Amino acid sequence: MALQVELVAADRKVWEGEASQVSARSIEGDLGVLPGHQPTLVVLTEGEVRINAGGWKSATVDGGFMSVDHDRVTIVAESVDASGMGS
Repeated sequence: MALQVELVAADRKVWEGEASQVSARSIEGDLGVLPGHQPTLVVLTEGEVRINAGGWKSATVDGGFMSVDHDRVTIVAESVDASGMGS
């Protein structure tokens, strides 16, 4: 079982694909998401979003939100520095 992940900035889709794990920093603390996670909507703070998709990829967001529902993770931020995402 895998997560379907979409990372979106205000002006573009940054990354989309399958992942085994996602972690991000919310206003309430760090949050890790694995397949089967409870539906959740959290407000993100400025920081790193990490996605394990056959190896760790990372991006820095300026805040935003992360939605988790039925193994679908959507991360939306105003701006995203995706230099750590690789290809």
